Amino acid sequence: MSRRAELITLLVVDALALYLANLLFYAARFEWGWFAEPVYLPGPLWPVLSALSFFWLAILFFFGMYQQRYASSRFDELISLVKVVTIGVLVLFFLLFIGQLDAHSARQTILFYWCAILLVVAAGRIMVRSVQKLLIVRGYGLHNALVVGWTDRVANVFEDVARYPEAGLNVVGAIRMQRQSQGADGADSLLDTADVDVEVADPHVRVESIEMLPQLIDELEIQDVLVALDSGDHEALLEVFRLCDGKSVSIKLVPDFYTVVGGMARTEHMYGLPLIEVLPEPMPSWEQSTKRLVDILVALVVLVVGLPVWLLLGLIIRLTSAGPAIYRQRRVGRRGRHFTMYKFRTMRQDAELHTGPVWAVENDPRYTPIGRWLRKSRLDEIPQFWNVLRGEMSLVGPRPERPYFVEKLAEDIPLYNRRHRVKPGITGWAQVKWHYDASLDDVRQKVKYDLFYIENMSLRMDFKILFRTIRTALLGQGR
Repeated sequence: MSRRAELITLLVVDALALYLANLLFYAARFEWGWFAEPVYLPGPLWPVLSALSFFWLAILFFFGMYQQRYASSRFDELISLVKVVTIGVLVLFFLLFIGQLDAHSARQTILFYWCAILLVVAAGRIMVRSVQKLLIVRGYGLHNALVVGWTDRVANVFEDVARYPEAGLNVVGAIRMQRQSQGADGADSLLDTADVDVEVADPHVRVESIEMLPQLIDELEIQDVLVALDSGDHEALLEVFRLCDGKSVSIKLVPDFYTVVGGMARTEHMYGLPLIEVLPEPMPSWEQSTKRLVDILVALVVLVVGLPVWLLLGLIIRLTSAGPAIYRQRRVGRRGRHFTMYKFRTMRQDAELHTGPVWAVENDPRYTPIGRWLRKSRLDEIPQFWNVLRGEMSLVGPRPERPYFVEKLAEDIPLYNRRHRVKPGITGWAQVKWHYDASLDDVRQKVKYDLFYIENMSLRMDFKILFRTIRTALLGQGR
């Protein structure tokens, strides 16, 4: 079952289940009189049931119940559903029904409604997941997987995957790396990345070096990379991470015996197949949804309320220098996708005509008469709130860079592309802790801050960055 088919099926089944559960609750309360005397409801019932069903779909979406759960445990999904339904029931009753119920009937009514929603929705989801599992076992909708590891461990991975078809993995190839030498700690290391043996199902695909791993991921449409290395292979492991950065793949480690026994890692079992997921989603689903909601609300307020000021700024830019008021530039966003970013123009129209792409420097002579002030006050970033509304950017995140610089920096700075795991932002931890890029050393320092932010993302940290950004803008400390 494809991701699109899975999402549509879940939405349809949940919508029908929620409508049925709400209909059951209203019949029990208002017609059968289970909790109080029967009550006559004026007007048609379907608008009320539809509104309640829409509310529940929004709650399920907000808490990440429509994120991909490929070959995951149905029991784990039910536990998540229990938490979401409990929160939703409490919110709904405190908003709508708490004043209409006495203490005795309130407990019975809430409990019945909670059971109705949970049981009916759970039944629908179990049905969908059971059908999905049946299709996976029969070989439909499998995830293409690529094994990367030492030659003597790859064969074991093939056997383990074949033993657990419910995991839904279709291994289409393997990159067998030869053990080269031992470091000071006795661990094997990968010194020559070209010394690999590649086997793939497609005879037209040729790979001569592990450096071609990103190309292999694209050509074979790989969705999961299974890494079969030992616990001490830090050099080889970092090399695989670096090559997979920016690719829309799930990286899973195949734990060795000593790692599991020693309690050095926590594994996830995909129907019995032990794997360690690397680089999972950095924020819980509800925080991601809240972050997006805050993005939309703040962007709308800034663009709509300040519209007269932004129009005036655009007019001043046009009158004080030749060229358009809004500057458009291609940038690299989440998962390496390119998008057009908007800014108020702060430099001459021909600023890079003779130099090509270069970073701005302090007291840059290319600034327009109003450009330096726009930079210091951060007002040149205002048009990017349109990018936020479009979902290409967020209020907070690593700053998006131009493709030209991304290509250069990814070669010089290890793990640079890891910045593309999240949406780029108007401001970020690197921006409040460091100044504008003026050299490669500046970029290296800011990458450290960006990676720190990605590994510690939270709403609390986002608000902290926003407050610092506002203070910087008000004090004119930008550049």
